[in-house]
Amino acid sequence: MSRAEAVRGASPLWTLGLLRSELITTFRRRRTLALLGVLAAVPVLVGVAVRIETGDGTSAGGGGGGPAFLSQIINNGLFLVFTALAATLPFFLPMAVGVVAGDAVAGEANAGTLRYLLVAPAGRSRLLLTKYAAVMAFCLVATLVVAVSALVTGALLFPLGDLTTISGTRISFSEGLARALLIALVVAVSLIGVAALGLFVSTLTDSGIAAMATTVGLLITVQILDQIPQLHALHPYLFSHHWLSFADLMREPVYWDDLTKNLGLQALYAAVFGSAAWARFTAKDITA
Repeated sequence: MSRAEAVRGASPLWTLGLLRSELITTFRRRRTLALLGVLAAVPVLVGVAVRIETGDGTSAGGGGGGPAFLSQIINNGLFLVFTALAATLPFFLPMAVGVVAGDAVAGEANAGTLRYLLVAPAGRSRLLLTKYAAVMAFCLVATLVVAVSALVTGALLFPLGDLTTISGTRISFSEGLARALLIALVVAVSLIGVAALGLFVSTLTDSGIAAMATTVGLLITVQILDQIPQLHALHPYLFSHHWLSFADLMREPVYWDDLTKNLGLQALYAAVFGSAAWARFTAKDITA
């Protein structure tokens, strides 16, 4: 089903058809493929750097620097998954999501296709919801690209096997792999706040570049605010504050406090900025 056919459809399958069309459009863009390529390259660079640094495989991350789990990679390649996610989550992953979300509506308006999409009896609410679903799908795919790239690189460069949790207990490789998948899912969900923010910004302008730049700028601003000690009272309410809480999934037993705070905060941001995006988009005068 083409995009035009999906938009014209009036059957219950219309939403699925439009979502499929939106997903194909999103993941066929060269910009999207380039972002996924960069994300896939990060774990490779980290793995190769650790391998070169250790040489004989006896040391890594001397002095305790670097992302979480870095010093454990030489003992078990599975830790490269956790390290890569910790390295990309503060900036690379949310930046990629911000670019895709910021372009979701504004890019269509700039290209002149948004008005055409709204000619059919599709409804602005459904169209906006479909675009947000496509952005959330990108959140999941982008996170899995990092995780899979890290797993393959770790398996090629380092040994695999049972691993030691942060709490010092031993778990099997299969359980560690299951926790790695769970961590990837948590990281993907941690990005829905940024996705909603980017979608809201995208409804405010007809320039895709402006929307993307604004979203990434807001992301950087929030990251800076989260590092200022004098603003500690504000930190728990910033969407990035609990991002690295996924490391608690590597404790035995799992420490859920910060994880639930993070997921609840992401849901709040998604609700607030998703509602703001809906209010703006349903009342917006589409001229292009």
